[in-house]
Amino acid sequence: MNVVLWIIASLLAVAFLAAGGMKLARPRSELITSGMSWAEDFSDSQVKGIGALEVLGALGLILPAAFDIAPILTPIAATGLFLVMAGAVVVHLRRGEGSGAVPALVLGLLALFVAIMRFGPNSF
Repeated sequence: MNVVLWIIASLLAVAFLAAGGMKLARPRSELITSGMSWAEDFSDSQVKGIGALEVLGALGLILPAAFDIAPILTPIAATGLFLVMAGAVVVHLRRGEGSGAVPALVLGLLALFVAIMRFGPNSF
């Protein structure tokens, strides 16, 4: 199970690092024109904050456990990413974007799985 959790955490880290990095690197207007219409509901600083949370969460999924420095941060990061994705699902559903909620739901549930398993039977 440990290998499965590492694989899931690594895939989540790559996804969140890419998504968060894009939100940090691109202006909000460019995100909106590229298809992220949800960004219309948020200010520039809020979009950057979401991106920063995603990048920090991605790093928190891997680095503490990999370097064995405060490995309790790994399930805490997974819990934080679950909460971010729960918020994303709510935003997409509120905007009537059901298809946009599916990826956020899948990522959120995977993050929740990592959090539960790393807090519980497969902790470090």
